[in-house]
Amino acid sequence: MIARRHAWMSFAFGVLCCGAWSSRAIAQTAVPSADPSTPPSVTTQSRSDAWWTGPMLANSAETLPPGHFLFEPYLYDIRAPGSDSFGSRTYILYGLVNKLSIGLIPVFGYNRISDGRSSSNVGFGDLTLQAQYRLTEFHDGSWMPTTAIQLQETLPTGKYDQLGSRPADGLGGGAYTTTLAINSQMYFWLANGRILRTRFNVSESVSASANAQGVSVYGTDASFHGRVKPGSSFFADASLEYSLTERWVLAMDFTYSHNRNTSVKGDDLIDPGNVPYPQNVTLNSGPSESFGVAPALEYSWTPNIGVLLGTRVIFGGHNTVGTVTPAIAINYVY
Repeated sequence: MIARRHAWMSFAFGVLCCGAWSSRAIAQTAVPSADPSTPPSVTTQSRSDAWWTGPMLANSAETLPPGHFLFEPYLYDIRAPGSDSFGSRTYILYGLVNKLSIGLIPVFGYNRISDGRSSSNVGFGDLTLQAQYRLTEFHDGSWMPTTAIQLQETLPTGKYDQLGSRPADGLGGGAYTTTLAINSQMYFWLANGRILRTRFNVSESVSASANAQGVSVYGTDASFHGRVKPGSSFFADASLEYSLTERWVLAMDFTYSHNRNTSVKGDDLIDPGNVPYPQNVTLNSGPSESFGVAPALEYSWTPNIGVLLGTRVIFGGHNTVGTVTPAIAINYVY
């Protein structure tokens, strides 16, 4: 059975993905809702009086104004039976021109194994490049959400094979991965006048083939030589954010992921009776799917800086191990 890789995607930590960043740097008109069904005694919250960091997982459909930066580092611990995968994932985005943001997402990690050798040191994972173009923009009183198309290219910069006696040093996938996503964001005013912000994002990731030698994140052993073809994956995320006050927000993500079969083919040494000889080997992971939730609490000191505390829970599913991932993130726009 091919060893399943720990992935933050899934802050798409999987293949995945994706990060949740705020749209609060975008100029917003502080116009109260004119909904005639709102009782006159209820004070309707304006969008300028609601500060957000974004939920834990769902990417924003907004883009940064030209010349502005967003810096959002995540620290997390993916807890699975017998292991902890500590990591950081940092979104560094820049508003290039109107409606277009570009950036990169470096990842660092360290794996601690209870029944084996942990990582030898903190390592660099796969690096992701990102571009996002905004298609539509929400306006108060409109039912048209903000939408955007997002393209990510993940570069195989993390160690994934020739791991020797430390399989826990594997922090990458070894293959170039292209992810195309559609992101959307909408605002609703509830009966009490408070704002409920929603996001719904879907993405598809496709990976190229890669060489694999020796011990790897794909479950191969020291004498293996061959190639691996990671299966494509689909990811969907629906999020809710409720503005308690100007500074405090309750958030929740609901996620679904489906990963198609990953195949490994090559030659391995078989040793019956102390006479080793090469033999063709084919390994298949089979498809997998999982469901998850990610409750979080957001607090903002100013409209441009805030903190998020949350926990992602993957319940597991077909061919998937359940995990619990507490995380903290700082969201800063300038």
